[in-house]
Amino acid sequence: MIIWLASYPKSGNTWIRSLLSTYLYSDDCIFNFDLLKKIQQFPSKRHFDFFLKDFKDIKKVSTYWIAAQERINLFNDGTIFLKTHNGLCKLENNFFTNKNNTKAAIYVVRDPRNVITSLSHHYDMSLEESFNFLTDKNIGLINRKIDSSVVTTIGDWSNNYKSWKNLKFSPLLIVKYEDLIIDVKKTFLSILSFLKDFMDIKIEENRILKTIESCSFDRLAKNEEIKGFNESVYSAKKDKKLKFFYLGKKNNWKNLLNSEMEKKIRRVFEEEMKELKYI
Repeated sequence: MIIWLASYPKSGNTWIRSLLSTYLYSDDCIFNFDLLKKIQQFPSKRHFDFFLKDFKDIKKVSTYWIAAQERINLFNDGTIFLKTHNGLCKLENNFFTNKNNTKAAIYVVRDPRNVITSLSHHYDMSLEESFNFLTDKNIGLINRKIDSSVVTTIGDWSNNYKSWKNLKFSPLLIVKYEDLIIDVKKTFLSILSFLKDFMDIKIEENRILKTIESCSFDRLAKNEEIKGFNESVYSAKKDKKLKFFYLGKKNNWKNLLNSEMEKKIRRVFEEEMKELKYI
């Protein structure tokens, strides 16, 4: 069955995905980009091409959300991780997932004041465009890589977070990106301890330390520089792919956002930001 690794875009999902795939699927705890293939993105073309041809019509895609997951579980004995930015939503009477296909979920959340600057770089948008993206309740995301061009219903930052926070039919762990920054070992250990209830995992300190070292931001950025990363986005404005691993810990809204934009974000998301102790 599926364990979801869910988040709003640019919230640290890829970092946790790197840590998990390295710890669980490598013998030597040395990261490489091929390991990320062990935790595929959903929805992706490979999961839907059995059912339909139009991957950008969200109504058609939603019709097969559950069927695609049933097919994934049919051909995967045991536990499978899937990454998603999809909200835990209902569309046209179609639920994104259900109890029969979901074993557990991990949701990664990040301060929207830092999400916006990452969005701005990743999609080559102005801060104002990124603010509109962040606050659009109806937004859908199309990942334009050939193999992952299925529309994803993400919604705004708040609704994406609340949809998963209110998951009722399976266990849920909420991970704050900021906790990873403060103490990656403690936070990663909490993730492994959560997963231990659903799969056979040996928690070994030496493997944890090697994994953390191999998946440091500097190491990931260096790997991207040398080998490239197929999840980075092409910028038509700059006629090149933009760096996926861009600022890391240096992405601090206090240094990157003007006071007016910071206040706008705080005003829109005040309730959730207080709940998460961001303000």
